[in-house]
Amino acid sequence: MAVLQVNPTRMELSRLKKRLATSRRGHKLLKDKRDDLMKKFLELIRENMELRVQLEDRMAEVYEGFVIAGASMDDAVLQESLMLPQKQVFAEVKSRNVMSVNVPDFRFTDDGDPARDIYPYGFAFTSGELDASVDALSEVLPLMLQLAQAEKTIQLLAEEIEKTRRRVNALEYVQIPTLQDTIKSITMKLDENERGNLARLMKIKDMMIAQQREASGE
Repeated sequence: MAVLQVNPTRMELSRLKKRLATSRRGHKLLKDKRDDLMKKFLELIRENMELRVQLEDRMAEVYEGFVIAGASMDDAVLQESLMLPQKQVFAEVKSRNVMSVNVPDFRFTDDGDPARDIYPYGFAFTSGELDASVDALSEVLPLMLQLAQAEKTIQLLAEEIEKTRRRVNALEYVQIPTLQDTIKSITMKLDENERGNLARLMKIKDMMIAQQREASGE
């Protein structure tokens, strides 16, 4: 039985009872937080899997298109066609709060004209497969950013879940039992002291009665 080394007084007993009540409330709040984190974590896992499947499908289409374009076009022409990009992309990283955890929020913008196409080449000496691959790549970047955001969020939530789990276990298996055992020990000592005091008072009373009887007999 784990017992804290404290003075067995009523003041200490009252303080430990308040501490126990606070620990129990904290334990309940942390358990609720852990359960909510797990629920959000599982939702993000499913979202992450869907995003990964979409990204892998799109990347497979891109690679397939480039392979076919490379087979039907001269290698020098292919490299020259992709040498100068039509747009520049800028990533902006902010943060948002998810279940008391600051997670990244990725945004991206480009400096291109929305009315201008994304192809950095003319169509005279290029194949349609190259056009399709470049078009698919323009759709891949948002998916990549969403996937990176989801995976980083999952990582941060997993760390928070682990920290919360350790706190819950520390309260449930260490602090609360220790406080309960200490309160029980102090209560037993106080009850024992009260019984001892009561026994002494009764003994003193019997001695006083005996003295009174002796005095009246004289």
